[in-house]
Amino acid sequence: MKDSEENIILVDEADREVGLAPKLEAHRQGLRHRAISACVLDRRGRMLLQRRAFGKYHSGGLWTNACCTHPRPGETVLDAARRRLGEELGVDCELKFVLRTHYRADVGNGLIEDEVVHLFVGAYEGVVTPDPDEVSGYEWVSRADLRARIAAHPEAYTYWFRHYMRAHGDKMFSSLAA
Repeated sequence: MKDSEENIILVDEADREVGLAPKLEAHRQGLRHRAISACVLDRRGRMLLQRRAFGKYHSGGLWTNACCTHPRPGETVLDAARRRLGEELGVDCELKFVLRTHYRADVGNGLIEDEVVHLFVGAYEGVVTPDPDEVSGYEWVSRADLRARIAAHPEAYTYWFRHYMRAHGDKMFSSLAA
């Protein structure tokens, strides 16, 4: 099955499952669905960013957090986060659930993201081996540099990552210390 045909979990405003839909169709119709995002920090407090591959079905070439995806039916949000972190960046680390958030945004190409996102943060110091079909680049960026870059060029970052930084940046960057 092609990635765009994979079923994703539709949810209500309280993140209760209400059905399934093919991923691309859910995004065309702007149906609310469950998602995960993982942010990864090193011991210096720098965040691992990836630049989405230019061939992605939306938001190609934009900078974002370490990974994001949709859990598969029957898959926990934590398992989905760990799976996708490995698939996209070759990273395996413990992840801590930080928060759940919601956003709705036009992401181009006639697609709308309406996601209830489970956000995880992990610590990692190893080698990063990105899948070139998913990731066109990566770098470790300090919080101060990241804020300055997003302020100067918000169009270079995914909508959801800007949302996380604006609404939850303090919690993301301090979550591993707690």
